[in-house]
Amino acid sequence: MTHAPIPDHLGDPNNDVPILNIPNILTLARLALVPVFGYLALFAEQTTAAQWTAAIVFLVAAITDLVDGVWARRYGLVTNFGKIADPIADKALIGTALVALSIREEISWWVTGIILFREVAITVMRFWVIKHGVIPASRGGKLKTVSQIVAIVAFLIPMSGWVDMVAQVSLGIALALTITTGIDYILKARFLPDKT
Repeated sequence: MTHAPIPDHLGDPNNDVPILNIPNILTLARLALVPVFGYLALFAEQTTAAQWTAAIVFLVAAITDLVDGVWARRYGLVTNFGKIADPIADKALIGTALVALSIREEISWWVTGIILFREVAITVMRFWVIKHGVIPASRGGKLKTVSQIVAIVAFLIPMSGWVDMVAQVSLGIALALTITTGIDYILKARFLPDKT
């Protein structure tokens, strides 16, 4: 049984609404939390309290990514600003976390490199082809994001034992989904109208 593709919300129509609305405010809040998180993860003294705070700040920022898009679509608050700022804020948050964890030698640099390359390349490609057609988002893409968030939070919190296993398994799933969904996006882009 096949499932209907999930629409790529970059292609959602805009509404005549002010740029300063709740979804866009959440996106801006996420962008503002990125340097705060970066400071806590890299430059603050790595006490248990600082590590927990970094994990909480990251999780709160990640939740805004899940909320703002749903809110915008449900209440007709889709804007060009949101379409551009939301993926930028998302990639900035995930990218900062991965780089910080690699600097701290908790995640290998090659893993961070693959994930960041995919995220940037696919985001650029989506913006490039949006005038010619919409690349349907996949459930794998959603699972990829969730697995990235789970892995990063598990690496950030100052606990060991089962948390370490959750971190490693989630990171492995995130890496696999990063590669497979990236290939899937590229294949879907080939079937869009001529982009020349």
